Amino acid sequence: MWIHTGRAPALDAACQFIEELPDDVECLVVPGAREEIQARVPHAQLADITDETLPCAEVVVVFGGDGTILRAAERALASDIPVLGVNLGHVGFLAELEMSQMPQLVKHVVTGDFVLEHRMTIEVELFTPNTDQSVWKSVAINEVSLEKALRMKMIDCLVSIDRLPVSQWACDGILVSTPTGSTAYAFSAGGPVMWPQLEAYQVVPLSAHALFARPMVLAPDSRVCLELLGEVPGIVCCDGARVVDMTPGSRLEIRRYPHDLMVARLSEQPFTSRLVKKFALPIEGWRGRG
Repeated sequence: MWIHTGRAPALDAACQFIEELPDDVECLVVPGAREEIQARVPHAQLADITDETLPCAEVVVVFGGDGTILRAAERALASDIPVLGVNLGHVGFLAELEMSQMPQLVKHVVTGDFVLEHRMTIEVELFTPNTDQSVWKSVAINEVSLEKALRMKMIDCLVSIDRLPVSQWACDGILVSTPTGSTAYAFSAGGPVMWPQLEAYQVVPLSAHALFARPMVLAPDSRVCLELLGEVPGIVCCDGARVVDMTPGSRLEIRRYPHDLMVARLSEQPFTSRLVKKFALPIEGWRGRG
């Protein structure tokens, strides 16, 4: 169980969930929350989530917003453990349940009665200038961004796909997004919404000073290389959480990660319905509001 430890409603919801679990079910809890939960639910069988205990879990239940779900999913990804989110944030695109639906949760978790959605993820690797030495590696569920480190300057970046140059952009940055991340940062930057079961990913330039600066949707086995030219340093960020500096001359390589994220759903839910609901889309359009 993963909790946004800074939100009291998340802790309350987690305690309610644990209270209703059968006594013979052991619950792994994100470090930092176990002591307080144990004090409120003394009879519960609790243990900390660690690299050793996590692979034994059957499902990771998350109480929080999409950011909390992403943090939990990062840990669950390599062990192929499904993630089931209860939304306590704002939009909650990755979440399965709202708080009003909590009574359904325990039954489905205990019986394993849920449907799995497989979501493509990407792997990111940073190489030092003029070498093949890898200095940083991470995975991303939503997106990786390369952005300028100096507010008053633009970065100069050469984009190559499958080892062939496509375009050189002077820009604020570049995003490489999965379908899951297409409704997040990439959407705000003008990228297309991609249905989550699609096996593809997109490259989205950020405020590029160029005639050709459109988002590009790539095949899942494509490899993207972002080479930082000029003299302005950059910052690489995965899922808005894991950050590393990028010096001029370095290159960032992005490819598909071997493990898909498994999102647990209690029932089949068309993405179209979630899209309309989460973004409050006016289906009738502005001309029909009269």
